[in-house]
Formats: sequence, C-alpha cells, structure tokens
Amino acid sequence: MFASTATRRFGLAAAAKSLPTKTARFSSFTRPALSDSLLPGIGNLRNCTDEEGMMREAARKFATTVIAPKVMEMDENEAIDNTVLKGLFEQGFMGIETPAEYNGTEASFTSAIAVIEELAKIDGSISVACDVQNTLVNTVFKKYANEDLKKKYLPQLAESKVGSFCLSESGSGSDAFALKTTAEKKSDHWVINGSKMWITNSGEAEIFLVFANVDMSKGYKGITCFVVEKSMGVSILKKEKKLGIRASSTCSLDFDNIKVPLENVVGEIGKGYKIAIEILNEGRIGIGAQMLGIAQGAFDYTLPYLFQRKQFGSEIGNFQGMQFQYAQIAMEIEAARLLVYNAARLKEEGKPFVKEAAMAKLYSSQVAERTTSRCVEWLGGVGFTREFPVEKFYRDCKIGSIYEGTTNIQLQTIAKQVSADYK
Repeated sequence: MFASTATRRFGLAAAAKSLPTKTARFSSFTRPALSDSLLPGIGNLRNCTDEEGMMREAARKFATTVIAPKVMEMDENEAIDNTVLKGLFEQGFMGIETPAEYNGTEASFTSAIAVIEELAKIDGSISVACDVQNTLVNTVFKKYANEDLKKKYLPQLAESKVGSFCLSESGSGSDAFALKTTAEKKSDHWVINGSKMWITNSGEAEIFLVFANVDMSKGYKGITCFVVEKSMGVSILKKEKKLGIRASSTCSLDFDNIKVPLENVVGEIGKGYKIAIEILNEGRIGIGAQMLGIAQGAFDYTLPYLFQRKQFGSEIGNFQGMQFQYAQIAMEIEAARLLVYNAARLKEEGKPFVKEAAMAKLYSSQVAERTTSRCVEWLGGVGFTREFPVEKFYRDCKIGSIYEGTTNIQLQTIAKQVSADYK
C-alpha cells in the first residue's frame, strides 16, 4: 500500500532489484539500467542559473520597453527599426554564447533560448533575427571555424554586424543537399556562383555563411561552407512580402563570380553537409523557443480580456466552456516549454538531443498555431482587427511549421530516432 523504504531511499532501480523473478514476464525484453546516481537532486526544468535568470529579465525588459512600442510600425514597414537592431547588439543579445575573448556575452545555450523566447512574446520578427544570429551563424564559427576566422568574425558578429546562414535554394528546400551553388578553386581564391532563396536576416547582413559545392561529381560530399562578406559582391535581390514575421528580412541572393579568399573555408572542404545537419539540429531548439514565446505572448495578452469583457452578466472567462478551452491551451504551452528546455539542457550537457529538438520544434509550432487561433476567437471581433496584436501572433506563428525543417521533416526525424531504439 505504501512505498517501501528501499523505494524511498534508493529509488526505483533498487526497489526493482528486490522483485521476485517470477514477475519478469517479458524476460526477452531488456532496457538500459537506471543508475541510482541519476536520481538524487533532479530539479525541474524551470530551474535556471543566476546568469540565465538575468539574461531572461534583461530580454523581457528590452522587449517590453524598446521593441513593443515599435512592433506595429515595423510590421507595417516590413523592416527592423535601426534602434531596435542596435539595441540587440548593445544588450549583448547578438553574441550570447560567444566567448568573452571574442567580445561576446559568454552565456549558456539555455540563456540564448530564454532570450529568444522572451523576445518572441513581443515580436517574432526580432526573435528570429536574434535566433539565427546565435544558434546558426555564431555557432558555426564557434564550433567549426579555425582560430583566424574566429578572431576576425566573431567580434564583428557580437558587436555590430548581422550574419546570415545561406543554405536553401529554389530547388533545394527540404532536400537541402540538392543545392546547385558552386565554388571553384583558383590559385589564390575561390570563385562562387549561384543563388540562394529564403535567407533570413539577409537584408541587414554583412557576413554570409554560404554552402556551395566544390565538386558536383561527389554529390553532397562536395558541399563546403564559406564565409562571404557583402562587400565581396553579394547581390541582395527580391525581398519577400510575407504573411508573418514581416519585419524580419527574407531575401534571394545572387553570387556572380564572387572571389572569396582561400582561407575563408569553414571546417573541412567537403564537410559542409555535416555542419548544416548538426547546426540545424541546434537551430530547431531556437525555433521551438520562438514558437513558445509567440504562444505565451498571445495567451498573456488575451487572458486579461476574458475577465474584463462581460456578456450575460458575467465575465466571459468564468463560463465553463471558456475555462475548459484556456485550461487546455495553458497545459499545451507548459508541455511545449518542457520540451524546449529539456532539449536545450540535453544539448548543453553534450547528450543526444536530435529527437528531442525535433519534438520541441514540431510541438511548439503546433501549440503556437492552436494558441493564437484560439486567442483570436476568444477576443471576438476585436481579435480580428489589426488594432490588437493577437492577429500578428497568429500570422507570425505559421512559419514555425515551415522553416528549419518542415513538420514532415520533423516527423521523419523523430520516426527515424524512435525506430532505431526498437530495431
């Protein structure tokens, strides 16, 4: 009836050892042993270090005081306000994990995820600008670039210059390694030719990480990552007019016989595909945080209205039909948060996180869609107007099921990881 002393003192693993052997009905089925040493001291996923708490609070304050007054103007103009962009650098939000020796903030990955979430509670456009800079661009330099490239570019990216991650092309979206951009080696430089599409931050960027193939006969094993500066001749072409995250620039790029120094190769020649795969796994946690922030932002804006608006003599939030709806959404937001921060902690601890990152990204994007849609409905007619911010949250969240791996790509990744455990 009550837990045994062994269960209370030594955990489930110790208690399991005392069970009679006749209870082992599935003797052919084995699971990895649960180490007793893992059980004591386990905290909840809301626990954070002082540094992470300060970063979250700084992002919250910046978002509410600097970004919020400009959100609708930026959405209408489809451009990031220069003071907001400058503020991201001044706050240290554009080099969160970058070591101090390269003029970065030198904070944790979870700090970056917290900042991305807090910014998204106010504006998904600013959140993704920060996300791409940190989880994709800076991380590529930190993990794969040689020391000379780190010294040259990481301080710039932390202090003043926006970077872009250039992988997608017109014929290579989900099938990213079908890219056609080429790089030809000359005596003292590379020549890059090709084009890219759907490149986030490209309107403001001055530093581009460009994936190009140095030997098409090798297929994806010819893909290599190059550092290309805008001043080398990058042409910014069409700027997309989007449904949501309108202030975030998404442009097509053209590379026409661009000369790139030989030393501007990131990592090994022909190993760019590995860089892209590994970095996008981390980036998906960032998108999960963005979607989580959008969902929470819409929810936080809408719920007070439910207890101000009266119909039939009662606040509409007190009707049972409404209570059931917002209780369901609150639960889903909390579940999304746990998925996102669990994936972040696994990544920080150097443990496998590919499946968890895909789950976090997938589920958070689904929750964001459901939450923002419900919030528009709960607000009624005013929710459908552009005078209220919830319709923007609704528009902004749709991209979550598309970029950095579509919904089906996430499901495929999860299925591959799950099936491997049972084969």
